[in-house]
Amino acid sequence: MNIELRDQKSIFAINMGLVANVILSIVKTTVGIIGHSPALLAEGINSTSDVVYNVVASIYVRMAQKPADREHPYGHRQLESIASLVVGSFVITTGVAVFWDSINTVFELFTGETTFQGGSRLALWIAILTVIIKIFLFFYTRNTGKLTKNALVTAIAYDHRNDIFSASAAGIGIFLGQQGYPWVDPLAGALVAILIFKTGIEILREASIDLMDAVPSEQIASEVIQLLEDVEGIDMVEEIHAHRFGPYLVINVTIGIDGTLTVAEGDHISCQVEDRIQENLPFVRRVHVHYHPHIPVVERIVVRSR
Repeated sequence: MNIELRDQKSIFAINMGLVANVILSIVKTTVGIIGHSPALLAEGINSTSDVVYNVVASIYVRMAQKPADREHPYGHRQLESIASLVVGSFVITTGVAVFWDSINTVFELFTGETTFQGGSRLALWIAILTVIIKIFLFFYTRNTGKLTKNALVTAIAYDHRNDIFSASAAGIGIFLGQQGYPWVDPLAGALVAILIFKTGIEILREASIDLMDAVPSEQIASEVIQLLEDVEGIDMVEEIHAHRFGPYLVINVTIGIDGTLTVAEGDHISCQVEDRIQENLPFVRRVHVHYHPHIPVVERIVVRSR
């Protein structure tokens, strides 16, 4: 997949979620208020926050497409992971706010400061409809995230998955509230908040892994070693460093060669290494090869990721 198609698929997945969340936020918030359902209202607040996430995601994806310049020689693709951090922070903040409001409602019900007769039937149907819509969005966005290797799209997919669980909890709470257990509805809102918070933590963790360059070193090392097995002149592959810049990889390889070879011959071998890796591994932007005389005293391969 070329980078233009990748960006198109990423933006489409984000914008589709944006449109869905705008509609759901309006419907759920309105019905949550009119239908007297704290759980659905919490869902409406969650969807409103999702709108903000999607807007931020759309902006950052476009900014990440800026070409490389003197200050950013590898481009601006790290903005995708930075945007994931922003989205994760928003998600956590929303979870804390919804949890506090829901627990406060439960407390007021038990102390008699407020009364609640349960949510309306319409509120229940809206919760069920939300589950159906979010199941579709989750699978579509998750598959797009895997295909494009876009951390931001994957973060949005996590949020859609979170909405499946939270809307299900809201639906159960509304139903039980209608059966004479009014405290279950706001308690379901608190459960929604916990799920929102958990999703935020997952998003932050994934984004932090990308920003810290914690790429799957063993897998990359294995692929590189296999590619270089039949390159004439390489006595040993000693070190492999991989750095991620959005979807791109920059790979540093250290090889051992015969010390009697000339500099020109060593350069020819290193050029073969660069070509072999760039032609066979997707999204490799640059390969740096360091070679030195191989001393066959200790046979070892060191794989590192910074």
